[in-house]
Amino acid sequence: MDQEAAELREYANEKEESSNHKSVDQSDLVDAEFFQRNSKSLVRKLDMTLMPIVWILYMFNYLDRNNISQAKLNRFEKDLGLVGSQFNTAVSILNVGYMIMQLPSNMILTRVRPSLYMPFWVCTWSCVSAATAAAQNYTHLIVIRFLLGIAEAPFFPGVFYLLSCWYTRKELALRTAILYSGLILATAFSGLIAAGIFARLDGAHGLSGWRWLFLIEGAASFFFGAVAVFILPNFPESTSGSVKWLLTPEERMVAIERIRRDRVSVEDNNRSVWYGLRLAVVDYRTWIFVIMLIANHTAYGFNYFYPSIVKGFNLGSTTVTLVLTSPPYLLAACSCFAFGYSSDRFGERGFHISVPMSVAAIGFIISASTLNIPVRYFASFLYICGCFSANAMVFSWASATLSQTPEKRAAATAIINLLSQLGNIWSPYFFRPQDATRYLLAMLLMMAFAVLSVACCVVLKWSLRRANKKLLEEHEGSEERPTLFML
Repeated sequence: MDQEAAELREYANEKEESSNHKSVDQSDLVDAEFFQRNSKSLVRKLDMTLMPIVWILYMFNYLDRNNISQAKLNRFEKDLGLVGSQFNTAVSILNVGYMIMQLPSNMILTRVRPSLYMPFWVCTWSCVSAATAAAQNYTHLIVIRFLLGIAEAPFFPGVFYLLSCWYTRKELALRTAILYSGLILATAFSGLIAAGIFARLDGAHGLSGWRWLFLIEGAASFFFGAVAVFILPNFPESTSGSVKWLLTPEERMVAIERIRRDRVSVEDNNRSVWYGLRLAVVDYRTWIFVIMLIANHTAYGFNYFYPSIVKGFNLGSTTVTLVLTSPPYLLAACSCFAFGYSSDRFGERGFHISVPMSVAAIGFIISASTLNIPVRYFASFLYICGCFSANAMVFSWASATLSQTPEKRAAATAIINLLSQLGNIWSPYFFRPQDATRYLLAMLLMMAFAVLSVACCVVLKWSLRRANKKLLEEHEGSEERPTLFML
């Protein structure tokens, strides 16, 4: 990075000298006005290009994996001859492929161009998802879902790592919440999209509505994957990707310096990928984050089964059921934005995870303790808003905490997201067919995992508070103020 940064500064100097003979060098980065001006313009440009395209892609990432839950309300199970827990296995198997691919992908990402690497996988998963429309039996479905997991695995941890390379810790929670809202809104609108497709295209050209659902959503995500090649940047040290037409040399210099200043004051200069992986593995905080996110993912195991839960309320036709799945997720998107903004505003993470998860636990308790349909529908607002508001904060907290080197951050992010898929693998089996439509066992288990997530937050805040105290003691008497861990 140092060599590339030096080359970038030299390029900036040459450009300035040729225009007005005013050089741009390292001393400019000490100038507060210069730094702030270019930092603001940099963030504004990223917010107008990087954030919109990754938001759209993440929305399709989740649409393409979650449309199986809407297909279940069409003739999906009947057409493929699914019986017993075979649907649950089809939901779960995607996460096995997801786990296999995630860590190697993030280790590769630090050595390739994200502007080419990420769109490649977007287009790949789009084709695999669309292939679901050609499935004729359970075996076909299992193979396609497994391959879909492999193809989708590089995207979220890769995009999150890319964001953490451009945004500081104080900016990251809100951006992560914005990114995560793509998932929430995908779930909110997936019911509306499916309702329209089932109503208009079911039986058209001899294809069931659920087949049209996979084809249409797969084609749309492929289109945006191709567009992303021209919009995604690479890393701040690079001059390729959208950086070459989007940012000035001064903004690129500031981008590198912003992240350098933002790292917690225990930086390690060893840039080996394997050394970064070792740092991530031996840091016990990585494993606290792993347990926390496993608990979170298990707690929102309802996601693939929410249309079936609402169908059990017997409030109307399939179209009405799909429409009623949207309001809780729309509110959850607003809640996610609010918690993300508040977390960045106050520079706090732990309470912004534990409070929403406590609300989710209350929602599960209410849902398990009553048969009243309006109350159970209200309870679903609590657990949906709670789980989705908290989840985005975990990634931003982990990235800020485990940032000793970029390689460690990439490896730790992948490990955390990879192992968290265990929650997505076992939670579908909480929803046993014989428990429909109340799913009492599932509600109790999800409540327990929500409480586990809260407990992890308490332990981690205590650990980081001790680490901050130690950092302050080490820098006592020094003019340099250390960068502390975010609590």
